[in-house]
Amino acid sequence: MSTGSPWIAGINAVASALEHDAEHVKEVLIEAGGRNPRLTEIEQTARAKEIPVRRVNEQALSGVAGKVRHQGAAARYAGAPTLDEAQLAALIEGAERALVLVLDGVQDPHNFGACLRSAAAAGVTVVVVPRDRAAGVTATVRKTSAGAADRLPIAQVTNLARTLRKLRDQGVWIYGLDGSAGTPIYDTDLSGRVALVVGGEAEGMRRLTREHCDGLVSIPMPGEIESLNVSVAAGVALFEAVRQRRGSA
Repeated sequence: MSTGSPWIAGINAVASALEHDAEHVKEVLIEAGGRNPRLTEIEQTARAKEIPVRRVNEQALSGVAGKVRHQGAAARYAGAPTLDEAQLAALIEGAERALVLVLDGVQDPHNFGACLRSAAAAGVTVVVVPRDRAAGVTATVRKTSAGAADRLPIAQVTNLARTLRKLRDQGVWIYGLDGSAGTPIYDTDLSGRVALVVGGEAEGMRRLTREHCDGLVSIPMPGEIESLNVSVAAGVALFEAVRQRRGSA
């Protein structure tokens, strides 16, 4: 059934795509006989925007949704392209107090989606991810992000170390999260142009990434757990930046 474009599935994911990025929604599938009133809303929204809608059986929906729980709705979605390095530089140039989230090798799509959701809630300027050895913007990511993947600028770069150097040249201070760092994030000035770097699930930040940080900071954890899930750590760090920025506005 797919024509090569990726499919997104789930009521929230499809509704968000229709609301925030309808021009890239090519077709909507609705489960025939589905009783959730939100399915009717999705169908009405799609038809109002002149997007083709088909009612199909559950088997057809499962076929395009794969492992994602479709909830009676799926959409063929030609996602908006990610930013390249030149577009990233232009975006940073125009942001007086840029707040950047850098994900160094986050491979679990659920973690990636959760990071995007926190980033959108925190008003992040852009999320930077390496093109290789990292999760892409898949249907699972879109659903987990609760729509953030449709509205948040995401830059995929071929050389993360080079990108960090360019960010520094643009006046962005770069801080990497490291549980063993002696400087708590709460004692670090995050009120200006800042990039927060979070490492991948298995090994954290890579050596070159670490070397291109202006400083390493830790999240104090007085409890017995030694580390946080990557998406939780990203959320804590981002909202510390939000707290400081409110105080300095």
